Amino acid sequence: MADKPEILFYHLERQSLEQALPLLVEKSLQRGWRAAIRCGSTERLDALDTALWTYREDSFLPHGRDSEAGAPEEPVLLTTGTANANKADVLFIVDRAATGELSGYVRVVCMFDGRDEEALTEARGFWKQAKEAGHDLTYWQQDDSGRWQKKA
Repeated sequence: MADKPEILFYHLERQSLEQALPLLVEKSLQRGWRAAIRCGSTERLDALDTALWTYREDSFLPHGRDSEAGAPEEPVLLTTGTANANKADVLFIVDRAATGELSGYVRVVCMFDGRDEEALTEARGFWKQAKEAGHDLTYWQQDDSGRWQKKA
């Protein structure tokens, strides 16, 4: 695990978080990584819990909540807290959740809604803070066909 994880910013404009997040989590699991999803509210945690079970008709993403028994064993853990309870390799920060402590993760993915001015402002602030701290940063935005394109 790294002291300074790489940080990826995903600017959501064409898809909702519930549509985009499961695919990125799935790719993380394919790499053999454990994931934590840090939510800004219990309501968003509930919505993502459902989305991870139902995002595809033929599949689901194995996951749990940090409030449930067995949370440390979950390959994907939903939380509103800042602890790395399942020893995740990748942290997804969504729904304007607090960035909290980032050391110990290999990768941090900040996903923000491009239609929410406050979320944009917070993401820009996080970018600036992370850059000043010496993290490797990348910025991703969807093209017209919905594919993620690296912009910075």
